[in-house]
Amino acid sequence: MSVLDNFDTWKAFLADRLQQAESQGMGQQTISNMAYEVGDYLASNTDAKNNEEAVLQEIWTAASEDERQSIASAMVKLVQNQGNA
Repeated sequence: MSVLDNFDTWKAFLADRLQQAESQGMGQQTISNMAYEVGDYLASNTDAKNNEEAVLQEIWTAASEDERQSIASAMVKLVQNQGNA
């Protein structure tokens, strides 16, 4: 099973990677930039595996570069906030 098959699994995967990045001393801007690169790669090179990913992919495709940076930052905050809930 791929981490992309289920949105909750994808978020858990992101949260784990975020925790690793933070424990290695990466700053918030670096993490957001990496999230942008991952989002750009996924939107361009993968097919959506569920409804949530399809919506994110459509939004990503329609967004400007600045808006994509905001989407990537929001995904980082999403998984950070779920870890604090």
